[in-house]
Amino acid sequence: MGRPRGLEPPTSGTTNRRSNQLSYDRHISGPLSRKSRADGPVKPASPAVKPLPRRARANCIGFVFWEAKTAIIQLSRKIVTSLANCVPALNTAQVEDTGESIAKRLVERNGVQRFPSDQIELLQLRDFVPTSLQQELIALIDAERRPSTIADDNGDQYFRTSETCDLPPDNLAVMKVEALLKDLSGIDPKYGEPLQGQRYAEGQEFKAHTDYFSPSGQDFEKYCSVAGQRTWTFMIYLNKVEAGGGTRFKVLKKVFQPEAGKLLCWNNRRSDTSVNPNTLHHGMKVRKGLKYILTKWYREREWI
Repeated sequence: MGRPRGLEPPTSGTTNRRSNQLSYDRHISGPLSRKSRADGPVKPASPAVKPLPRRARANCIGFVFWEAKTAIIQLSRKIVTSLANCVPALNTAQVEDTGESIAKRLVERNGVQRFPSDQIELLQLRDFVPTSLQQELIALIDAERRPSTIADDNGDQYFRTSETCDLPPDNLAVMKVEALLKDLSGIDPKYGEPLQGQRYAEGQEFKAHTDYFSPSGQDFEKYCSVAGQRTWTFMIYLNKVEAGGGTRFKVLKKVFQPEAGKLLCWNNRRSDTSVNPNTLHHGMKVRKGLKYILTKWYREREWI
């Protein structure tokens, strides 16, 4: 968003681009340092020992909550895997989380259309999310939405004016979407960031940006040192917009219009794993009505 304070590294080149924001700090930050986590929880003191100082007690309590949060996410992933096994699959073989192999798997799915270009791996699939799930997901976004942010303030307060929501991984509707994504792409959920929702009201937009983090960006280490670069983006439109709200790929001179349940996905990297600037895209202004989307980003390494 134009110099809204936020998190979003600039991409290379002279165009005014930014990569997408995620709730990374809340996700990776725990009550204890990495070393503390490796050492394990503090053993309880015997009755003869003096009570722990307030700060130490707070750390112990925080560690318990951190462990509980991790357990919930791991359990959610197991449920997602179980749900995926209930979905008819074209190919049950495990697919690597990066590279052309994913695109090859995607085109095997009936209805998947690949954009005819050697500049980008870009595909779409209509009616990916059933109508029964769309309204549930929209309600979740409305309940938790907050102003969207970017990584590096570029001075443009209108750069990203949408609202964002982190969807709870243990919600049944969210788990169903995760299962659909796993069955379609073959990517192990452990490489995925938490599913996000976005809401665009009339006049709101996200100007031309890329989803990957620029290797030369000041926040690259902050966002990529643990899980690595973003690989694939899977974006799902949850409703039909009355006017506007398309997704425009500038280099390709192509605009994809919102359709309820439609999936749009692309590889943020080239075959040599370098970032692909041809993925520059613009979430265009909504002219009338509202626009709701889901976004799922995958990483080079495990998210947790």
